[in-house]
This record gives sequence, structure tokens and C-alpha cells, in this order.
Amino acid sequence: MAAKTINITLKIWRQKNSKAKGELKSYALENVSTDSSFLEMLDQLNEELLTKKEEPVAFDHDCREGICGSCSLYINGRAHGPETGTTTCQLHMRKFKDGENIYIEPWRSAAFPIIKDLIVDRSAFDRIQQVGGFISVNTSGKTMEANAIPIPKSDADKAFEAAACIGCGACVATCKNGSAMLFVGAKVSQYALLPQGKVEAKQRVQNMVRQMDEEGFGNCSNTGACEIECPKGISLENIARMNREFLFSAITSDK
Repeated sequence: MAAKTINITLKIWRQKNSKAKGELKSYALENVSTDSSFLEMLDQLNEELLTKKEEPVAFDHDCREGICGSCSLYINGRAHGPETGTTTCQLHMRKFKDGENIYIEPWRSAAFPIIKDLIVDRSAFDRIQQVGGFISVNTSGKTMEANAIPIPKSDADKAFEAAACIGCGACVATCKNGSAMLFVGAKVSQYALLPQGKVEAKQRVQNMVRQMDEEGFGNCSNTGACEIECPKGISLENIARMNREFLFSAITSDK
């Protein structure tokens, strides 16, 4: 049976570069298969624009499997679109109606400056991870096998859940203050819960929180919007754990 097709109108944010003034531009797109993904729909639009010798819409993507976090789009007022727990690349056009107006914007955050059109610079996340999102292991000589260290299953499960964060930035785009605390909380938690991360725990949380503040992210307002819009369902519990780790490191650090 042939796939159903719909006709839609796209209201897309176009901006030549970070210094240029941007605006929403309208594009009518016909015969869009409801079986296609949202990014495939944008590919269809760009093919039509290239045929007309017009500038294609710049948008970020990579794996198209919902695991890399690149497909960061604000769709009809929601990060990654109308389907909960789904990245933009895994969103399908069956979620939209024939004749619908679809608004597509980049992440809105001072810490994520626009590069072009729908692409933003999320290197702030990279810098936060670089100052503490790792463990140092001496590999010279005999090193204990990591799997030989007993870890309670509940801790292992929570660490794994925190590590599922793909760093897409939906939490920042959704938060009214542009906070990155869910992201940082997840990156702190994935090590804080495991024995391998205990050695550098104090330094890690202090460095990552300091870098987060230097990057210009806002404060957490505890509204919970970040958890709701996170495509991987990262829990607010990780923010609470990060706060506890930070407080403990501040109290017990050598003066």
C-alpha cells in the first residue's frame, strides 16, 4: 500500500551567520510521505531549493539513529518536536497533519550562538566535559580489571542511565533560564556513582560547575521542563546528586 502524503508549510529560521539578522521564511512543501523522518523531509525541501538554485537550509545531523545528539531543532515550540522521548531524526511526518504550519527554529541560548540557519555552536558542552568529564587511569604495569570491582546493581543502573545523555542541548533550549544543569548533572553522576570516579570526584564537580558558569548558562529553576523534553529521559535526580557532590567537595576540600 502506498504511503500517505501530506502538504505542509514550513516556517524556518534563516540566518546567514552569527552576526547577520535572522528571520522566519515560509516554504510550501508538497507530497511529503508520512513515512519519512523529519530530516528526510528537510532533505526533500533542500533538493527543491537546489533545483531552484536557492540556498539550502543548513541543519545539523549525523547518525540519524537518535544517539549522537546532533539533530537539535526546536519544532512548533518544543525541543525535538511533538513526540516525547524522541530526537528530531527519529521524528516522523505522520505526527503532523495535512496543511499544517510547522515552525522550525534553532536552540535559543546565549551559550549556543547560531552558526547558520538551524545550526548552533554547542562546543560549550565539549569544554565542560574536557575539564572534568573523564577519569584518569594509570595503565602502566598491572591494572585491575574494571569488571572485577563489585558495584551494587542500583548504582550501576543509575550510572548507565546518566551516561545515556547524548548532549543534544534540549535541556538548555527548553529551560527558561537556559540552564545546563541536567547535562552537567548527568556527566557528574555517571562517574560519581562508580568507584572509578571517586578519586577525582571533588575536582571533577568543581571544575565542571565552574566551566558551566563561565560558558554563560543560566541557573536551574526546578521547573522540570528539561527532564520532560530530554529525548533520553535523564532524571532531575542527577541535578540533585550534582548539587550534593558540589556541596560535599566545597566543605571537605583542603583550604
